[in-house]
Amino acid sequence: MPAYRLLLIEDDFDVAEMLLMYFQAQQYEVLHADTGAAGIEIARTRFPHLILLDVMLPDMDGYDVCVNLRRRALTKYIPTLFLTQIDERSSKVKGLTLGADDYITKPFDIDELRLRVENAIKRARRENLNEPRTGLPTGELVEEELKRRKDTAFHELRMIVDHFAAYTEVYSFMAANEVLYHAGQIIRDELAKSGAKDDFVGIVDDEFVILTTVAVVAPLQAQIEQRFETQVKAFYNFIDADSGGVTLHPGTSNERFVPLMRLTRSQAIQK
Repeated sequence: MPAYRLLLIEDDFDVAEMLLMYFQAQQYEVLHADTGAAGIEIARTRFPHLILLDVMLPDMDGYDVCVNLRRRALTKYIPTLFLTQIDERSSKVKGLTLGADDYITKPFDIDELRLRVENAIKRARRENLNEPRTGLPTGELVEEELKRRKDTAFHELRMIVDHFAAYTEVYSFMAANEVLYHAGQIIRDELAKSGAKDDFVGIVDDEFVILTTVAVVAPLQAQIEQRFETQVKAFYNFIDADSGGVTLHPGTSNERFVPLMRLTRSQAIQK
């Protein structure tokens, strides 16, 4: 997976093309929207590590987009940098007050912009706001979201990748990180498709924390589990996928067979 996923919400074709080419050359995965509404939807479903947001958009201004993002549990913690031609102190203060992390005035130096993007992402990671393997909120942000909902009705669903340690032992930490990233993507996608507007997903100690206001949580859980089960074989070699698992310590007295990974409720973990 690319090092970082960047969402560019910009309707100026020339600026958008230049930024797309530049950041892709820097090994970013770049998502692009040319309207505020499209940008909000991409942020909700693809969960970028950072958003570059133009203030002047054809359907709404960037300030309204920022407010919308900050009101949604799935997007409220994504670092956001404003791009604008308006070089007025009041405009900058307004953007920062609404929750933007930085404010870049056009025309800008592309290398300076890259450094600001990198610093904003690193700052979020350094402050333990986003878990580095998945990009999901973690630590204090999960606790904050739980406290915010304490007086409201919601379901708390905690899920973990079962047999993850055995897979890591056989396939390496890097391969295991890809699995965890993919599991987070599945959960985000299913929440965006079948969940409610204010649903949230974070991760703490390899455990996914899902907060949802859907009436019944079992169908959502089943969709997540089924999709992971369908796709998980792609992370194994042909022999292991065909046999249904991995063999640990083959040829020794400690040899044992461990089934393919599953994404399950924490209470249902098989040792």
